[in-house]
Amino acid sequence: MTIPRPGRTFSVSASFPHISRALLTGLLLCACLGWSADKKPEKPYALIYGTVWGPDDRPVYGVTVRLRRDGDKKPKWEQYSNHQGEFAFRVPAGKAIYYLAPDPKTLKLSDGNRLQPGDPVKVEVENDERVDTGLHLKK
Repeated sequence: MTIPRPGRTFSVSASFPHISRALLTGLLLCACLGWSADKKPEKPYALIYGTVWGPDDRPVYGVTVRLRRDGDKKPKWEQYSNHQGEFAFRVPAGKAIYYLAPDPKTLKLSDGNRLQPGDPVKVEVENDERVDTGLHLKK
């Protein structure tokens, strides 16, 4: 390697292995089309989206929200509310009824008092759609 001096041009040449045009064209075509052997078509789903509200009508963070299908005894899905009090569940598409309820163990305030869960919220899903709802907690 030489040090460039004023008035001289400097270039570094690198040797690459020989790649045929057909191979390069095939790789570029696969990359552009996003072709992959392991991709499967995504199954349709419905989205149950909601917010946990406190007794002062403010969003509540960190509440465990449980979701169960009508007819089931135990909840099948569980999420935590985020800093905006929001949560979301992906459920299979199709006509179904679900019930949302907060976990009473996670309803403790920073001052040591406990919040009371409200009644479970009934959510009806018809197909692959988004259903918005809310959970209201009591003091």
